[in-house]
Amino acid sequence: MLNFIALLLSAWMLPQALEYSVQGTVCDDRSGKPVAAATVTIPGQGHSTVTNEDGVFVIKSDAPISTLSFSCIGYRNTSLRAENGMKVRLIPAIYPLKEASIISGDPREIVLSAIEEIPSNYVDKAELLQCFYRETIRKRQRYISVNEAVSKMYKTGYKWRTSSADRTAIEKSRVIMSQRPQDTLSVLMVGGPYYALELDAVKNPDVIFNPTDLPMYEFKMESPAYIGDRLHFVISFKPVMVADYPLFFGRLYIDRESLAFSRMELSLDMSNPDKARRVMLLRKPAGLRFTPKEQSIVINYRSSDGGPMRLDYFRTTTAFSCDWKKRLLATNYTVVNELVVTGRKEPAEQIPRSEMFHSSDILQKEAKFFLDPDFWKDYNIIEASESLEHAAGRLLKRAE
Repeated sequence: MLNFIALLLSAWMLPQALEYSVQGTVCDDRSGKPVAAATVTIPGQGHSTVTNEDGVFVIKSDAPISTLSFSCIGYRNTSLRAENGMKVRLIPAIYPLKEASIISGDPREIVLSAIEEIPSNYVDKAELLQCFYRETIRKRQRYISVNEAVSKMYKTGYKWRTSSADRTAIEKSRVIMSQRPQDTLSVLMVGGPYYALELDAVKNPDVIFNPTDLPMYEFKMESPAYIGDRLHFVISFKPVMVADYPLFFGRLYIDRESLAFSRMELSLDMSNPDKARRVMLLRKPAGLRFTPKEQSIVINYRSSDGGPMRLDYFRTTTAFSCDWKKRLLATNYTVVNELVVTGRKEPAEQIPRSEMFHSSDILQKEAKFFLDPDFWKDYNIIEASESLEHAAGRLLKRAE
């Protein structure tokens, strides 16, 4: 059986609808270390992806690729002539002292002003987005499940400040799972592609930007940061009151000129495990103890070719432990959900209710077996990291 690395490589080398592709790596210009989650786009074409943990990317198009653009928090934007096997070195963005000295003001007022500017900074019409989603589950340090899907996401304009009409649907998916009975994870948690709709904090004010929650937070100005070539306010926040539900710790990156939210880093307050459990857990067997440890969220927004901002990248990391009441030791699990918007589809038609993927749906129930070398040939995806490739290869061998 072909190993998993060969499968991924053949998927983009074989003839396909997206017949043009470029593969490369992105690293830090100073340290040479890989840069993960850097956005890779084809100017003027609308195709995009992000680098994996090893800094590797493959981007595909239905037209020749002459130039690629790269952006990442803390680095200058870079545009280079596209060539297969290219090695991209991103230059860290360092702000002059004179710029740092003028980064001041009331952080709460800046956040409130940024909220007011949402209708003018973000897409104001409905869009149908093409996305790639990956979910991995680790039991201790060992992968026991890998789910991947291409999804479409319908989002109304941001000026409405509600996600009630937003929908997502699965176009194609595949899964590989451990065949060991002891690796079966019998809990159902909040997650999946639908989660990116629920936690789009710019679009959905119920996450943090609502009149009830905002007074519960304390805001603090941090050192500024560049995202691409634009200087950003960096404002941290933490809860200073107690609510009936868990609040967030976090960090907001707000464009200094436009006051657009470009990035959010959120971490669910775990000080009350019962509150966190109610948010994270949908269902578990009787007698199983579920102990939440962490839920962190990263949301990136991006402007395409100077246009309005829109959702670009979403990642959650959830850690918890499970044990049966008769056992002494708990088992630790880590679930990572990652979604990247790879393009836009026309026309922007609403997704029918019959096709909707709901928050309670289980992706792996409809997924196909992992072993098709051409499975993703017509789609842009996040390339699997080296460690994930090895893990998937081991799972495939055990499934034979």
